[in-house]
Amino acid sequence: MFCYQCEQTVKGTGCTAAGVCGKDEKVATLQDLLIYVTEGIASYAHRARQMGFSNYSIDLFVIEALFTTVTNVNFDADRLRGLVLKAYEIKEKAKGIYLDACKKAGKNSENLTGAAAWSPAGDPDGLLNQGKTVAITARSEQAGADITGLQELILYGLKGMAAYADHALILGVEDDSVYAFFHEALDFLTKKEVTIDQLLGIALKVGEVNLKVMGLLDQANTGAYGHPVPTPVRVTPVKGKAILVSGHDLKDLEALLKQTAGKGINIYTHGEMLPAHGYPALKKYPHLVGNYGGAWQDQRAEFEQFPGAILMTTNCIQKPADSYKHRIFTSGLVAWPGVTHISDRNFEPVIKAALAGPGFTTDEPEKTILVGFAHNTVLGVADKVIEAVKSGAVRHFFLIGGCDGAKPGRNYYSEFAQKVPKDAIILTLACGKYRFNKLDFGDIGGIPRLLDIGQCNDAYSAIQIAVALARAFNTDVNSLPLSLVLSWYEQKAVCILLTLLYLGIKNIRLGPSLPAFVTPAALQVLHEKFNLMPITTPDEDLKAILG
Repeated sequence: MFCYQCEQTVKGTGCTAAGVCGKDEKVATLQDLLIYVTEGIASYAHRARQMGFSNYSIDLFVIEALFTTVTNVNFDADRLRGLVLKAYEIKEKAKGIYLDACKKAGKNSENLTGAAAWSPAGDPDGLLNQGKTVAITARSEQAGADITGLQELILYGLKGMAAYADHALILGVEDDSVYAFFHEALDFLTKKEVTIDQLLGIALKVGEVNLKVMGLLDQANTGAYGHPVPTPVRVTPVKGKAILVSGHDLKDLEALLKQTAGKGINIYTHGEMLPAHGYPALKKYPHLVGNYGGAWQDQRAEFEQFPGAILMTTNCIQKPADSYKHRIFTSGLVAWPGVTHISDRNFEPVIKAALAGPGFTTDEPEKTILVGFAHNTVLGVADKVIEAVKSGAVRHFFLIGGCDGAKPGRNYYSEFAQKVPKDAIILTLACGKYRFNKLDFGDIGGIPRLLDIGQCNDAYSAIQIAVALARAFNTDVNSLPLSLVLSWYEQKAVCILLTLLYLGIKNIRLGPSLPAFVTPAALQVLHEKFNLMPITTPDEDLKAILG
């Protein structure tokens, strides 16, 4: 196997024996093959769309296939094998639609090869051998590291965007033009002769479309649950039976809250589910009592200690320990071998496991953190923020956020946050905030110095805030007293970075290490165009930013 799609890849170059995330060679190879066949689907779907023909089941499968291969989502080889075979059926369906479209349009059909012509081997070992022929290493030998790396940059951006599109779709919000772009971009990835400039152009197009997708997800979340409002969230346990919900799927959380109402079970959020407490339609449930634990990489120790049931709703699952494997459950696209999967939002097995567990036996002294500073809230007090800047009370804004992870070097972000001057405001989002969100940063004239914007997809809120401030000061985002200091781990961070670059935002500091798939030649282009740079030390970076 070879995989370098996450930040923690072995030695900063690539996982070859097994993934740091926990996937083995079989899972990695089947994921590669699933992506390859999905590109074949897109080749036909893209051409059919150009003649006015599309199919909704094809659109949905492409989204789910991409999301399935995001880091820490699906580790089940049997399920992946089934998806590869289903992808072949979908590809043949797309081919039929394309051929029919050509007939109706009086056009000659193209004789597509490669992924579009693929057919599955007749046994599992044969599928694995097919997967090895389309791995990154095989493609890199043909196209070179620079081209292959930029192709992967586009692919990883599409994977992250697919996750956000899926979240929005679950809440009934979608856009056909987004599906069309997925097909167009995946079809582009099948081309043999491409230039670095063409690849960078498509990468920025991914960023452009991802901005639309994040807007759709913001519309979906706020339409279903209201705009987040500042809310104190308890981070210490409450006596009683307990269920812990992790991931990003708010609809799963809502369904669980409804099904547990009146059953004497307390619901806790974990990881990226923390921002749920700010949504009015979710915070109204009195048994949504608080947040337990921190970022995804600490889950094995935290889940070991949690005295109830655990539900993983999207990604970020790690190999469950035997001690809690019987009381952890997955939903959506998440899968781990031997873990019970809930496919219909009937969470009765989760509830039974919670009732069978001991729960928390005592109330711990209450401690809280503050969430809910999405764009609607912050822009509602924009006049106070603007006045604070004009008066000199606020000197600078720092967006410190992104993915968290276990790799050494991430203490940079907690040190950086603590060293930010007292006359600066920190915006934060995603699970990177767990590095410092329990610290007391105080306030500036009643404005909290730490504003938790939400999940990683709520980078959309950060963008809306920045754009509004730029408009208020009659300037552009790059001229604001605003610095972006970002951490990344997986593919959703990649599509957000591409969105920021599409918007022309410069001087972004990225860490703890730069992507292995961005070769020195590609990095040089990104540095020249956007002054994208790696983090160094908190002191050096603060000095460079503030002078």
